[in-house]
Amino acid sequence: MITSNDFRPGVTIEIDGQVWQVVEFQHVKPGKGAAFVRAKIKNLETGAVVERTWNAGEKVQDGHVDRRQMQYLYENDGMYCFMDNETYDQIELNKENLGTAINFLKEDMTVSVMMFKGKVIGIDLPAAVALKVIETDPGVRGDTATGGSKPAKLETGYVVKVPLFINEGEVLQIDTRTGEYMGRA
Repeated sequence: MITSNDFRPGVTIEIDGQVWQVVEFQHVKPGKGAAFVRAKIKNLETGAVVERTWNAGEKVQDGHVDRRQMQYLYENDGMYCFMDNETYDQIELNKENLGTAINFLKEDMTVSVMMFKGKVIGIDLPAAVALKVIETDPGVRGDTATGGSKPAKLETGYVVKVPLFINEGEVLQIDTRTGEYMGRA
């Protein structure tokens, strides 16, 4: 058990048998009345985000999430195969388990697979990944006065907006949280 005073972004709690992660929190002490904690929490199984309040110091069930380092091996008929780096056990996950992470997965990439009570609830990618541009229009000098952007298709099939000077074959840093171009790798 933890108290609502222990909330920090990233802390996981269990509510009604489901695991939730604190996205942001605020400790409020009004001039009149008791202090309370207002938190925005995200359901790790469904992705739903809700806002809830607790009295200051109220006890909440700790949601223990196991994180295991696994290597992404391959995709076969919509199933994505991962291998545990310690035990060499393999598991297969579908698109629903992975969500938007599919856009950034490369073979042999190491990711953190999150499990709650033995059930896979998702994966954590590194903050940024390096992906190669396989298709984009050539940038023409003088196209715009203040710069601009164009779509570029990456090796995973994901399409991202990039500056005009990016060409095919270049390796780019992509932010996995927002899906945006960060710079050249």
